[in-house]
Amino acid sequence: MNEASQGPDADGAPAPLYRRVLLKVSGEVLMGDSPYGIDMKTVDAVARSVAELAQLGVELCLVIGGGNIFRGLSTAAKGMERASADYMGMLATVMNALAMQNALERQGVDTRVQSAIPMQTVCEPYIRRRAQRHLEKGRVVIFAAGTGNPFFTTDTAAALRAAEMGCDALLKGTSVDGVYTADPKRDPNAKRYDALTYLDVLAKDLKVMDASAISLMRENAIPIVVFSIRTPGSLLDVIAGRGVHTVITESVDAQS
Repeated sequence: MNEASQGPDADGAPAPLYRRVLLKVSGEVLMGDSPYGIDMKTVDAVARSVAELAQLGVELCLVIGGGNIFRGLSTAAKGMERASADYMGMLATVMNALAMQNALERQGVDTRVQSAIPMQTVCEPYIRRRAQRHLEKGRVVIFAAGTGNPFFTTDTAAALRAAEMGCDALLKGTSVDGVYTADPKRDPNAKRYDALTYLDVLAKDLKVMDASAISLMRENAIPIVVFSIRTPGSLLDVIAGRGVHTVITESVDAQS
């Protein structure tokens, strides 16, 4: 794993633990306090956090879910075949990616959107080597439209792209500050884990990411860090190994 040295750099900023990361943002985060849709204040807040990370020299790519938009379409999708509904969800992720690209570019961050479903009028097609070159040049790359196939979630797409890009970690930004024994929004007695193994997640059926995504991260020895992206400064804390979060690796002992 290509990890940067720990400790502050010359100007006092925290030295990042990882050279290249993929940030997975759930679509629900972008709703803000709305029942569905895109809340631009929330998008701008996430973009500011990403811009701060880019300024540290971290090579950064993103995958954004589509739940915030598809939630508004869920009634229309009832009764549809699964494949058609999944394609609608993929299109929702493209809309989120374009919104995030716009917000990042307002922060002065060069950004490219690559879609697994070709739509060259609005974004680039997904080409692995081109995406790697963008990252090497310091551009943020947003991967849209999932894997381009139905029956796969954006979690699986995030795991796939993290492996293809040779990322040192997959950061999952959600609305809660880690992995819990149960949904902390519904169960006040839920306990948060500081560290887990991939097998723990699968054996305990913890709702972190789907099983195929967890397995892919295990096969490629890419740690998963789950944190609340709604908390100001949390992304910088995670990249420096601080703050409240849950780390998922092959061995809990290896994290100590």
